[in-house]
Amino acid sequence: MIHCDFKRVTEKWKEYWARENHDRPLVCAIAPKDNADWSGRPTAPEKVIDRWFDMEYVIRSNRYNFERSAFYGEAFPTFYCNLGPDILGAICGCEIEFGEDTSWAVHNVTDWETLPDICFDENNKWWKKIEEMTKIVCADAKDDYVVGITDLHPGTDALVSLRGPEELCFDTIERPELLKKFDKQIFEVHKIVYERLYAEISKLGNGSSYWMGQWSDKRHYVVGSDFSCMLSPQAYEELVAPGIEREIGFFDQSIYHLDGPQALRHLDRILKFDKLNAVQWVYGAGQPSPKHWIEVLKKIQDAGKCIDISGPAEDLIEIMKYIQPEGMLYHCWCNNEEEAKALLKAVTR
Repeated sequence: MIHCDFKRVTEKWKEYWARENHDRPLVCAIAPKDNADWSGRPTAPEKVIDRWFDMEYVIRSNRYNFERSAFYGEAFPTFYCNLGPDILGAICGCEIEFGEDTSWAVHNVTDWETLPDICFDENNKWWKKIEEMTKIVCADAKDDYVVGITDLHPGTDALVSLRGPEELCFDTIERPELLKKFDKQIFEVHKIVYERLYAEISKLGNGSSYWMGQWSDKRHYVVGSDFSCMLSPQAYEELVAPGIEREIGFFDQSIYHLDGPQALRHLDRILKFDKLNAVQWVYGAGQPSPKHWIEVLKKIQDAGKCIDISGPAEDLIEIMKYIQPEGMLYHCWCNNEEEAKALLKAVTR
């Protein structure tokens, strides 16, 4: 594994999932390697679409970054094939358009009443593309880096991909039963896509990851609902919670992606998902940094769930005055290797 004692790192990740990391929190600290030469960066293709689809360029760019980065604590080199958060929606029927560094869904549902059942289609162009990309990356990765599963958003977020957020808000009031029907159908597609990609990645024998940079040797993934920020607790219970329960039951390990202050209204309910292992708290752009969310972190930990949060290196030292290390994970970017080493020393018992 590039610049990584992978055996030690994976043992610490196993401790994290079991909440047995007693010496310090898990820390995924990445820094530029000392004296790294950052000249010669691969030239991006002229066409925007090729910056997403040209796998030779994508792989060269990621290897360029891996080779010039130092991975400290429990950080490790990982890459997931990325066509944006609407890829599952596209496999279920919508289209995707691409910008420089983001993509978005072209919604295809105008009326749920006339929409045919949603089923997995082996010949769907977006499924074929993400499968092809994953196989190419697996062939390149070998034991150099961990391959992650693409960014799959089932549930209400997939319904948003198909319908659009504004129209879906009306649908939650006017057509909730139809939403429940298609939510279940999307989940069946989600299971197939996940299992197929996981099976391919598992051939490497290095576990798997996803966009959050977590690692496990088990079937693990993110659950959540960004759309829930628009829902009341009552609507969440009716339209979101059943799907989250299905997803958690499908995976061996799961982490809830809790995104933004508006989603905090659902935290108490989220912590009642018995088999949920962890919660990632994303406080959002323009919000106070991690050390200002101690009460949220304590609530998650007191409920027996692992924590995942990202922020400035200096915040972690303050956080650890209030949070126990067991099941605590912190991601940060350090300016140099010395800063990363100093952080690990500061938070080790």
